[in-house]
Amino acid sequence: MPNPYRVVMNNTILILGGGIAGLTTAIALQRKHIDFMVFEAVPEITAVGSGISLAGNAMQALEKLSVADDVKAHGHLITSMIIQDEKGNYLSALDTRKFIEEHGMYNVAIHRGDLHKVLLKNIPTEKILTGKKAVRIQEKADGVVVMFADGSEQQGAAVIVAEGIHSAIRKQLLPDSQPRYSGYTCWRGVTENQWGITQQAIETWGPAGRLGYVPIGNNNVYWFACKNAPQLDERMKNFTISDLVKNFNGYAHPIPEIISSTPPENLIWSDISDLKPISRFAFNRVLLIGDAAHATTPNLGQGACLGIEDALLVAEELSQQNDPVVAFKSFELKRLDRAHFIVNTSYRLGKIAQVENKILAGIRNFLVKLTPQHVNEKQVAKVLNIA
Repeated sequence: MPNPYRVVMNNTILILGGGIAGLTTAIALQRKHIDFMVFEAVPEITAVGSGISLAGNAMQALEKLSVADDVKAHGHLITSMIIQDEKGNYLSALDTRKFIEEHGMYNVAIHRGDLHKVLLKNIPTEKILTGKKAVRIQEKADGVVVMFADGSEQQGAAVIVAEGIHSAIRKQLLPDSQPRYSGYTCWRGVTENQWGITQQAIETWGPAGRLGYVPIGNNNVYWFACKNAPQLDERMKNFTISDLVKNFNGYAHPIPEIISSTPPENLIWSDISDLKPISRFAFNRVLLIGDAAHATTPNLGQGACLGIEDALLVAEELSQQNDPVVAFKSFELKRLDRAHFIVNTSYRLGKIAQVENKILAGIRNFLVKLTPQHVNEKQVAKVLNIA
């Protein structure tokens, strides 16, 4: 049987990482008939995690890859984004239906595990190898060699690194590029939607911390809670559902109820970090994408979205250029400014949202309420890359 993939420079594009960015890149290359292989460090890619919001820019990219309808079927359409204080008073409310009507950009909230399942079923199983942790890359005149922790090697035409914020390959290329702690830690959970929450993403800013919730597929609610804390704080790490309920007691309904109804096994904790903007994504035949290139705090909901954008663009560049070096450089020129804008804007927004001093929070809330609707819409349009 003839090979259905167009082989770039008589070889294969190697994708390191089987997360959202890596799997979406595989689908995008497949749509362009470019040969690829995905290498994932863990022994098995399983449906883990909590919820995730895919903004209009990501959904448009997935539409072009013919997987958006499946994502929508497993997720939940979001038509408004609300910021409120701890008593439930609105600080800001944005109706996103305008972006649907004018630009075809709709937001979908989905369980990460369901998103992974959708992506995986669009990739032939034989194109993914697990248990392959990359430790080093060696570039040759006509290709690259990836060395793995198990002692094996793989040669290809080029490498797309989608290993995430802790990428060993990025650290090899840029030794000074280290994750940057945001100053706040985060818990995430999923529970049954018992409150009739529909099509609203709600975020609460208060003196005990910040908490947001959104409906996802299968009649569930995904929520997150953030508190200012030292990095790797043992007390925060050991917080239980009961501790969180006590911390957010007094916040507007149904916040305490959402937390208390969450099964303990659904609680996930981690510090929030990003990657201080780096000056390069392309290194000849090696390209950094997704969180390996521009990990961002989640305050704009753009982490995975940027990775999905990356996937679509890198496949387009490789389809137009026979030389991966040229394709990767073109990708870098088109992505650096946007990635830096998202990372920096999200970092600043997090500092504002995480204010826990009551006096400063009161001033912040007053100013947020004064912000005109058209200004909010313009800011969102810029994030969605339609400004």
